[in-house]
Amino acid sequence: LTMLGMIIGVGAVITMVALGNGAQATIEAQIQAAGTNLVTVMAGNFSQGGVRQGSGMSTTLTPDDAFAIRELPTVEYVAPQVSTRVQVVAGNQNWSTQLEGTDVDLPLIRSWPVRYGSWFSPQDVTSATKNVVLGKTVAETLFGPDVDPTGEVIRIGRGGTSSQPFRVVGVMAPKGALAMGGDQDDRMFAPYTTVQKKLMGIQHISNVQVSAASGTIDRTAEEIRTVLRARHELIPGEPDDFTVRTNEEIAATRTETTRTMTTLLAAIAGVSLLVGGIGIMNIMLASVLERIREIGVRRALGARQTDVLAQFLAEAVMISLAGGIAGILLGVGLSYAIERAADIRTIVSPLSVVVAFGVSIATGILFGIVPAWRAARQDPVVCLRYE
Repeated sequence: LTMLGMIIGVGAVITMVALGNGAQATIEAQIQAAGTNLVTVMAGNFSQGGVRQGSGMSTTLTPDDAFAIRELPTVEYVAPQVSTRVQVVAGNQNWSTQLEGTDVDLPLIRSWPVRYGSWFSPQDVTSATKNVVLGKTVAETLFGPDVDPTGEVIRIGRGGTSSQPFRVVGVMAPKGALAMGGDQDDRMFAPYTTVQKKLMGIQHISNVQVSAASGTIDRTAEEIRTVLRARHELIPGEPDDFTVRTNEEIAATRTETTRTMTTLLAAIAGVSLLVGGIGIMNIMLASVLERIREIGVRRALGARQTDVLAQFLAEAVMISLAGGIAGILLGVGLSYAIERAADIRTIVSPLSVVVAFGVSIATGILFGIVPAWRAARQDPVVCLRYE
């Protein structure tokens, strides 16, 4: 029963930390899938009346800017983009959605696979072909659920202009809602050159999506600013005519939140260790009272105070040691059981196992010292007369 407090305490710490680590890993994977290393360069960045305005509304970004960014050593993928609201028709179905003109690297930047068909090719971008990839919501609205519309022809029109035929070359896998709301699947994708020339009649782009190499996002953002300022011939002190933003701050905030949650769970579970230590002290104090005559006999036969102290301290440590080992087995087993039964990811941290076990031993020593010291200070004559 004394060991039970340590078993539950150690097991609770390991299990809680495993749950916290699993939640943190899951969130980080979701953030990574959304593009934690994403750098977004938007056209426009000017101040007016003390208020910074114009981001995304200017025409200062060009495809050549995107090509220059692609040459940076820390950049992995680049996708120049333009977007517009369009009306799309397939048979007797009519739907209003967002058409994004982009490049071949976008699925790699967003970690977004294709469910049916394929993404358009570099040749489609160069030739400005009328090929389009549908989001899941658009595909299901126009053609029904679980239907592969690859090869079908749809008509896309913008702002009252006559619609044009586009061939469906693929359908994206479902992505779900954005963190701030909005359906990511309610959109279509076409070569940015096609959207520029055949739908919008423009030569500029609205933004550039950039994927930086791991761990270089700040450096990449700074290099992009340097390159674009040089290309746009901006003199020192003149404000940027573009905006560079990263997702790293959001990712860091979410990761820090889950880390705090893990620490909180571990602290709560650590209370169990404290309770277990108090239980050991109580039992050992009771044991001293029950064994006073034994202590007297030992002292009368020549045992020193240090011998009695070591005896009771060793008993407390052995209880903690056995409880710690059993708690490790309980915590690891419970973590895997939760993962299998509840489909919740858990990651058993070797550090949490070592810390919990170390704390259990330290607790045994700390809370065993008082009873052991009390036993060692007993008067042998009084002990022998104790009833």
